[in-house]
Amino acid sequence: MNQALQVGLMVPNNNTTMEKELLYWLPAGSGCVTQRIPRGKGLLDARTLPEYLNEALRLAPVFDQPQIDVVAYGCTAAGFISGPAGDAALQQNLAKITRKNVVTTAHSMVQALQEKGIKKIALVTPYLEGVNVQLKAFLAEGGVEVLSFNSFYAQNTDELGMISSAQVAQMARQTMREDCEALFIGCSQLPTCEILPDLEREWGRPVLSSIQVTAHFALQAVQSAKGFV
Repeated sequence: MNQALQVGLMVPNNNTTMEKELLYWLPAGSGCVTQRIPRGKGLLDARTLPEYLNEALRLAPVFDQPQIDVVAYGCTAAGFISGPAGDAALQQNLAKITRKNVVTTAHSMVQALQEKGIKKIALVTPYLEGVNVQLKAFLAEGGVEVLSFNSFYAQNTDELGMISSAQVAQMARQTMREDCEALFIGCSQLPTCEILPDLEREWGRPVLSSIQVTAHFALQAVQSAKGFV
């Protein structure tokens, strides 16, 4: 099935990457109705997360409309700060509010690696240390071990938004090791669609990103709902 679909996309209000790159990975003619979740310039942490999640739930009813095929919750950090149980609860609450299938980026990360049988990865993120620890724990609960790691350690959303695809590719090359089965680039703000194919050819191993796997499972959810898989 390569039929176009309409995605209800939820991202932080600073995100300038995900809508464009999500459509890159989806069938031609697909579209997004994007709802931006208000937040300050500081990066999310356990202290600011509850208010952010409440705001997402408050805004979610915009997607309860017939033309939306699936909802994608595209804030990677919010998912793994919540932990697997918290991320699953948010997915269920969004599904009740929107009456749509919902995919979250955090769960999609783990699910994509599990489907490929990948257990040992290299990981690149833009996050500060406390959030990186929570991401590694989220992956570990899904049976994925991080063998090699690098971060941009962005201090705020302005720094995060300035990271280029060339910088991501450079850090990926510095991070990948022979004992890693794949490399994952975590964060739906980091631009990756231009660099993933070249890195995969270079290493002969999977290179995945937050946006890419979200698109994959959003499409899969629509296909399942329509009986194509």
